[in-house]
Amino acid sequence: MDLRWWILEIAVVDDEKAVREHVCALIEEQKPGSRIEAYATGEGLLASRKRFDIVFLDIQMEGMNGIEAAKKLREQQGDTVLVFITGIKDYVFDALDLYAFQYLLKPIDEGKFAEVLERAVREAGRKKERRVLFVKSRNLTLDQSEILYIESKGKKAEIHTVRQTVEIYAAMDELVGQLGEEFYRCHRAYIVNMDCITEYDGESITLTGGDRVYLAKKKYGEFVKAYMWHLQNGGVSSV
Repeated sequence: MDLRWWILEIAVVDDEKAVREHVCALIEEQKPGSRIEAYATGEGLLASRKRFDIVFLDIQMEGMNGIEAAKKLREQQGDTVLVFITGIKDYVFDALDLYAFQYLLKPIDEGKFAEVLERAVREAGRKKERRVLFVKSRNLTLDQSEILYIESKGKKAEIHTVRQTVEIYAAMDELVGQLGEEFYRCHRAYIVNMDCITEYDGESITLTGGDRVYLAKKKYGEFVKAYMWHLQNGGVSSV
């Protein structure tokens, strides 16, 4: 995937105005052209409902602290690269539990910040690549996060997204190999995006928007394990 077109979406969350402005300035200096949003509270970040590639998040804030905000953020967008910024080391293990990419101490060392930002951008790029499905036969690029499920139709496959249904010539095995870990082949004729599951039972899976697909009975146990693992490792639950 060519990421030259990619505009970084970055959030900076800190209740100290001077710190917010300092971090935003460092990002703009190192990655000019990035879209940077600044928030004084975790509540403000979550209320925006915006999807960010990287989030710099203070831990000690008025109201909702950074650890609480990060837990809710993981539910909204499990693949965000999360960098905690704080004045004390006490929360390091909480940060690791939330799969934080890095833990920066205040006062911020500009050299260290530059190194962390560069690594965070590379990690976000890897996540972005995993989120895109390129349909070569149609010269079409689809955002994987918008794919609800894929249905086999003989030699063709129908890709059902939140915006459209795309019909292509492709084998299901081939598509499984291209998709990210959030996708699960629940039946020989169906692949589902586990981030879009709203309900399931022993025979079917219901997805965002109300569509239902078959769940092979012999795969039920394996599916439940895969879905639970997915949720425990940063996946998004709609159930």
